[in-house]
Amino acid sequence: MSEFTDQMNHTISLEHIPRRIISLVPSQTELLADLGLEDEVVGLTKFCIHPQQWFQHKTRIGGTKEFDFEKIKLLNPDLIIGNKEENEKGQIEELMKSYPVWMSDIKTLPDAYEMISKIGELTGKKEKAIEYVSELKTRFNYFQENVNVPSKKNIAYLIWKNPWMAAGKNTFIDHLIGKCGLVNIFTAAESRYPEIQIDELAARNPEIIFLSSEPYPFKQKHIEELSVVCPKAKIVLVNGELFSWYGTRLLKSPKYLIDLMRQFS
Repeated sequence: MSEFTDQMNHTISLEHIPRRIISLVPSQTELLADLGLEDEVVGLTKFCIHPQQWFQHKTRIGGTKEFDFEKIKLLNPDLIIGNKEENEKGQIEELMKSYPVWMSDIKTLPDAYEMISKIGELTGKKEKAIEYVSELKTRFNYFQENVNVPSKKNIAYLIWKNPWMAAGKNTFIDHLIGKCGLVNIFTAAESRYPEIQIDELAARNPEIIFLSSEPYPFKQKHIEELSVVCPKAKIVLVNGELFSWYGTRLLKSPKYLIDLMRQFS
């Protein structure tokens, strides 16, 4: 029997290396794939689009916030992996009554590194996970040395429409924005993902507006819409996965962010 403590300080006990894993978070599903757990992962969510083969062929147990408990029961998992932000508390607590549930809580790169290391350890892929963390640190060190924004420009990072919502303080997105040398204008909001009004956005006069590709699929028409109320802002469509996925997809983020920031230097 081995014990593992998750990032919410909850300890689970495993009798053996897990052989039937369910992942409740897209970015962590991709991490499990990259760790080589093809046979062990038996279930995922309808939002776990990477890798595509898993998305097409593995059992989907619902969304990230509403699970099909009967499907989960039939899969008979010996480990479920979730996340504090992406999964609904009540549903997770219900799963914990029947299964070992390991939870991540990611707000920063160090949190992501720790999550990758710990998931590697509890799935029997410790060495592979350590390799990924080492490579991530190398790439983000290179990013910090090469990103170049001459002044700390004010930015709004929008994630939703109807209602308009932005990424605020204590989010992984906000952490990466700061790493880029930008200043998030919504860090003083009470909510981590505040609802905002267009006139409020205009009044704050952001120099840059990022429109994320997920969870809301912003398009060119939304750039045109916002350009009317924020005519001085540079409005850019950005890859939401590379700002918010905290598994192995982060390997692609440093180069993407360097190239993105070149537009403003």
